[in-house]
Amino acid sequence: MADQPDVPQNTEFEKEIQEAMKKGSAQGAAKIQEYLDQQDKIQLHIGITGEAGAGKSTFVNAFRGVDHRDEGAAPTGCVETTTVVTPYAHPNYPNVTLWDLPGIGTTKFPADKYLKHVEFEKFDFFIIISATRFTENDVKLAKEIQKMKKKFYFVRSKIDNDLNAAERSQRDFNAEKTLATMRENCIQGLQEQGVPATVFLVSSFYLHLHDFPLLQQTLERQLPAHKRDTLLLAVPNINLEIINRKKKAFQAKIKYDAGLSAVGAAVPLPGLSIAVDLSLLVNVAIKYAVGFGLDKLSLERLAAISGVPLSDLMAVIKSPLAAVKITRDLMLKVLTTFTITSLSMMAEEGLKYIPFLGIPVAAIISFTTTYKCLNMFLNTFADDAQRVFKKALGLDTSV
Repeated sequence: MADQPDVPQNTEFEKEIQEAMKKGSAQGAAKIQEYLDQQDKIQLHIGITGEAGAGKSTFVNAFRGVDHRDEGAAPTGCVETTTVVTPYAHPNYPNVTLWDLPGIGTTKFPADKYLKHVEFEKFDFFIIISATRFTENDVKLAKEIQKMKKKFYFVRSKIDNDLNAAERSQRDFNAEKTLATMRENCIQGLQEQGVPATVFLVSSFYLHLHDFPLLQQTLERQLPAHKRDTLLLAVPNINLEIINRKKKAFQAKIKYDAGLSAVGAAVPLPGLSIAVDLSLLVNVAIKYAVGFGLDKLSLERLAAISGVPLSDLMAVIKSPLAAVKITRDLMLKVLTTFTITSLSMMAEEGLKYIPFLGIPVAAIISFTTTYKCLNMFLNTFADDAQRVFKKALGLDTSV
């Protein structure tokens, strides 16, 4: 795998924009576009491994927000269904790939050769899954991964099955105590085999419960900085905090999108004394819809997984850009419903980036208009995502 180009940090990149702007608007636009393109192409490769029947394929599907009946889903079953290294690209983010690896207990390769067999160097980190106690093979693999200076994380799967069994068999059932005992038993078993580690309890059918949110935060925190948003956007909306963090990630890029519009192909809107780049607004709005799971395909997948009818999910959506094909004509229709006053409300906030990015004064109107539009779109999408999330869980949908 070819090395990925270094992605400049924002402060460094903003200096590069200023230097490019000194050479001309075209050079400045090219520099901004280069940065945004790099962000969209950052690769993330996640290795999912464990012994036969641990629930690897189910986890792969859940992480990608895919129902096991969908085309492109990893095949699941009560026996080992993974016999070769199989990549599963994220349906919305093809730069994110989960690799379903053969169970180490089923391969002819010992732990040290197993990693070479699966080409370990391509993975950003490994998730080792077990449906019971972690085995000697799991521990051997973890130690070999550690030798290769890669990150690994232990996931105890099928938690919902264990809780149901415990509730049926225990007179004084307590879910929290049962989970704590499960976690402690796993940790103790690993420690006895010389691997001190955190264990995350996960139900692939209910990612919003138990330890998956903590696992996501841990993965994100331990990734290189330039890959954190890549992981964040690929994760399903498992709680309201994730939605808010996605909003902040998109928010941080608005000044660059607005800057690109200002020095790019901005055109006057009919009937309004403002100019925007319609194609840019369309492309960014599509990113928002996909990132928040509000495009039609994502909503259909959510309906299948949650059991909530698609019509019920769509009933709580207010954005005219959600669950539809976003085109230039639709964008123009949406924009012409705005008033000059509403488009100017955030001019002061947008203006602060003009000297910082070195954008020409003549482009101020286009910059502030685009900045305002994208903020309004983002706020509406984020609010809709919260309502859809609550509706899928049968909660109050007011935001």
